[in-house]
Amino acid sequence: MVNLVLIVVASVTLVVWMIQEVRGRKQMQTALQWCAEKKTASDAESLRQQVVPGWLEWSYRLVVFLWFVWIASVVLIKDGDFALALVVLTFVAGIIAGLDRFVFEKSRRAFVRAGNVAVYITYFVKQEQDALKAEFGETLPIAENARSFFPVLLVVLALRSFVVEPFQIPSASMVPSLEVGDYILVNKFNYGLRLPVLGTKIVDIGEPERGDVMVFFPPNDKRYFIKRVIGLPGDKIQYIDKQLYINGEAVEQTLIAEVPPMQPVTEVIREDLSGVEHLVHHDTRIYRGDFTVDVKPGHYFMMGDNRDNSSDSRVWGQVPEENIVGQAFAVWMHWQSFSELPSFDRVGLIQ
Repeated sequence: MVNLVLIVVASVTLVVWMIQEVRGRKQMQTALQWCAEKKTASDAESLRQQVVPGWLEWSYRLVVFLWFVWIASVVLIKDGDFALALVVLTFVAGIIAGLDRFVFEKSRRAFVRAGNVAVYITYFVKQEQDALKAEFGETLPIAENARSFFPVLLVVLALRSFVVEPFQIPSASMVPSLEVGDYILVNKFNYGLRLPVLGTKIVDIGEPERGDVMVFFPPNDKRYFIKRVIGLPGDKIQYIDKQLYINGEAVEQTLIAEVPPMQPVTEVIREDLSGVEHLVHHDTRIYRGDFTVDVKPGHYFMMGDNRDNSSDSRVWGQVPEENIVGQAFAVWMHWQSFSELPSFDRVGLIQ
């Protein structure tokens, strides 16, 4: 729904801007020339009222309204794909900025060189000349905003797509390593560079390692998940009485604590996963059953550190390589809800 609204808004923006430049600019130039010849305007505001067609102002207001509608839909519905939104925004801003710079700006300069604007501006003091230049001599609002924001959008898109991207922890499946409300940073190049939205790998740099905390999309699900890599392609994974075995060898586990002390329901265990030490939780009240699985080529078996309260590969299967987003490596903020203040007590590297 949100993505559809975005596509519609972006398309309408392009169409409205093209109409503004092709028809609106011509009307403005014709009216401005008439004003220069008749010398009827006494100040910049009067000139603006005579030169700017009413439909031109309303077309810009229409675009602003549509963008507010789209932003509201993102906030209220919260099912938008931010990566797609950023790509579309950058693409639209780039088209408008490029056409305005290399096509329409030439026609505006030719008009100024013809003397029509220059002749009229001579009747105004310096302050009014600046106002006129801002109003008529440069770009129209949509193009002006596009040319201002395009470089920023392009840099943000490049950073989020190929360097690092922030995510929020949405569930308790990774407790105690990650808590609900943690904001994490995800390395986007350790596992290879991928095209935004499409996810196609374009540069092969490295592969996930056992013990990594990885962000990915589960099979047949558009929501991102954060779990730990347990099984690599070709591994045999067994889980017997809450003991994890990889290729026939038991993963080292050390009981750290039982909480609460008087009536313990949670076991806090330190697990050594191929040299990666981290904490996991076992819920003594829950038994999810044993299993044995062979990890398919090009796939990964994922599990949450909150072992008995995690929707992971035991539920929706193994994760194909093309669904990988990146490696989570640090917590940079904790903010559980808007009713609370952000906290930086949990800032640090992810174990």
